[in-house]
Amino acid sequence: MPLGRRISKDVAARMEADRRLADSYRERLADASAAEAALRTAQGEGAPAHEVKALEIAFDQALTVALEAAQAAERVAMGPKVYVPEGQDGAARRAAEIAERKARARWSVRPWTDEVERLRTARETHRLSFRAGRGVAVA
Repeated sequence: MPLGRRISKDVAARMEADRRLADSYRERLADASAAEAALRTAQGEGAPAHEVKALEIAFDQALTVALEAAQAAERVAMGPKVYVPEGQDGAARRAAEIAERKARARWSVRPWTDEVERLRTARETHRLSFRAGRGVAVA
């Protein structure tokens, strides 16, 4: 007889997929840092606009992948209650939302929540600055 909370197979599968994604968080963050370093170097050296644009897109994609891994780590830290089983109604979805809100208040989840917010802010800042320089006429 297994001890502990029983969870459905689809929730267990999604949680395991999140766990694998969360395990790759450090590598994905290192990739984002490398992409940012390449972008900043190219900008500092005055590289052609098409090269800088390609590096800006690569950095945005690397930040997005790192953000997904951080979100997966946050969900794993929150536990199985935040996953909605397949085919459930609105009440189950609402219960998962409430469980997620409660879990975010725990000290074990808080570092991941802060990291998700930091990466989301960095990505949005990059996206806003990435678009701000476009379309400006050079006299």
